[in-house]
Amino acid sequence: MATLNFIQQGLRVLEIERQALSDITQYVNESFNQACQLMYDCSGRIIVIGMGKSGHIGNKIAATLASTGSPAFFVHPGEASHGDLGMITANDVVILISNSGETSEVLNIIPVLKRIGAKMIAMTGNQGSTMATLANVHVCIKVEQEACSLGLAPTASTTATLAMGDAMAVALLEARGFTADDFALSHPGGSLGKRLLLTLKDVMHSGIHTPIINETQTIKDALIEMSAKGLGMTAIINSNQQLSGLFTDGDLRRILEQRIDIHSTEINVVMTKSCTTATQEMLAAEALNIMEQKRINGLIVINEHNQPIGALNMQDLLKAGVL
Repeated sequence: MATLNFIQQGLRVLEIERQALSDITQYVNESFNQACQLMYDCSGRIIVIGMGKSGHIGNKIAATLASTGSPAFFVHPGEASHGDLGMITANDVVILISNSGETSEVLNIIPVLKRIGAKMIAMTGNQGSTMATLANVHVCIKVEQEACSLGLAPTASTTATLAMGDAMAVALLEARGFTADDFALSHPGGSLGKRLLLTLKDVMHSGIHTPIINETQTIKDALIEMSAKGLGMTAIINSNQQLSGLFTDGDLRRILEQRIDIHSTEINVVMTKSCTTATQEMLAAEALNIMEQKRINGLIVINEHNQPIGALNMQDLLKAGVL
């Protein structure tokens, strides 16, 4: 039996698809710009329509657009002909995907789209195709060859289509000034939502669980408080309940080397007076960034009067799925 060289075939496919992506950069031109402008100006929704493999790619393009600030959904051309065209209005922009530009299921609904008054963007590999001619804008996705050795299965062409769709979606994202917070609103689940939406109020220890002692108390008192609250630190406050310093496990190791009497020495003598703080409105992801940059393991959360109202450490961020 002949030896099968899967690696060689795999590399051949990737090289063809890499070349296809390189080739379609020439089509990021004025037509691409016009297509993006149509979608940017759209007061309705962006509807993506495609049949077969083009439909699968269209589904992904619609999902990417929707998650990056351009409301969009996919409609199957078969279902469109049996009632789903009722979802489309004159305020919408419709993206029609077909490598040949002659897919009958898609062509059949173009007259209705024209009558509705929806604007159309055709994504095809044939600039002279019926779809390219009838659409308001044509974005070319032509590739020289498919990666399939038979030249039949859509491979390089679908890769090129997907990449062009991504290019449009990200171009629109930038134009709309879409932010990470906007992205989080459509991705509230999982670690992504947690990283982008959680504030310190959601993860910090507060109330009686906040480690706090008065600056006139001793180092021993600080150790007892740290042990009880289990955060490896304690906030130090003055007579006005305002933060005057911080004492951590690291500070403890340093004073033990100095043979300081922990039973009689007041904590204000050894505390760190200038410490990094945060507010409860701060995003947990931002707090993580601060802690990593400053190489600290915890933060004291203060209010507008510089009074400690909470505390957290890296473990809290880890448990919340932020880290």
